Amino acid sequence: MDLDWQLRLAAFDYLNRLRDASGAVGLEDLEQGFEFRGERIPLINLRRGIWRPKQLGPQAPALSVTTAPPRIGKTPPYDDQVGSDEGWFAYRYEKDDPSTWTNRAVRRAMEEQRPLIYFYGLEPGLYEAIYPVYVVADDPDSLTFHLAPDVMAALALESRASTAEIEVRRAYETREIKVRLHQRRFRELVMRAYHTRCAVCRIRHNPLLDAAHILPDRDERGRPEVPNGLALCKIHHAAFDSHILGVSPDCLIHIRHDILDEHDGPMLQHGLKEMHGARLTVPRADLLRPNRDYLAERFRRFRAA
Repeated sequence: MDLDWQLRLAAFDYLNRLRDASGAVGLEDLEQGFEFRGERIPLINLRRGIWRPKQLGPQAPALSVTTAPPRIGKTPPYDDQVGSDEGWFAYRYEKDDPSTWTNRAVRRAMEEQRPLIYFYGLEPGLYEAIYPVYVVADDPDSLTFHLAPDVMAALALESRASTAEIEVRRAYETREIKVRLHQRRFRELVMRAYHTRCAVCRIRHNPLLDAAHILPDRDERGRPEVPNGLALCKIHHAAFDSHILGVSPDCLIHIRHDILDEHDGPMLQHGLKEMHGARLTVPRADLLRPNRDYLAERFRRFRAA
């Protein structure tokens, strides 16, 4: 086994030990890296989205690629299209020149079929590590590489698996990862904008809070952006999704009339009925507040329920 493969497998082993239960790793551990043949090998370089440690040599394939964490109010410079339904991750070239050494290093990983690590930024200082991933296509017209997780290992014992079957399963696995990343990144953005507080009852306990979509994922406008989200506790999220609780475009809370007429315990009385007519607690910055058009559309559904 050559040096390149040894280093990659050592990197995977390090990440296996490092990741938390959700697959996330901290930036400090990635920058510090792991020890390999008496040297410290970092896994990421924030000055570049594409990284190849010097120990691999100037002609070696890249080791990792990175999508920066989202910043509220700013569009990321490289759109990795995590919200798309395509069976791969679209990773933009570094700059617009296909011939930069970084882009050549990713292209070489495709040509030599070397596995990469994809670090997907969830929030400042926190990344999800997806590995191994392979470069399955290079599209110079759109300045984009296509990345897909490896399913060959999972199919190694299935000797009758066809190429078409492998591609279908690879696409399915990619979409499953995208859904997880989409939801987690959306949650981080919304929680930060709402200061980890329910917009209805203002409870601040993080494990009890969700990031609720105003327009759902399946809607082409239902992007993972703060204006399409509300920080809600699990009770009020469920009430919002089941049209027990509605929010008008002026951010007033409405409780369905049959619920207002119902008599039950203290949760119904204090947690729902007393919220009727109250105003949402929303971010101060205009660009982070709920989109009024989205609220209006969602409120029409509430009225029709």
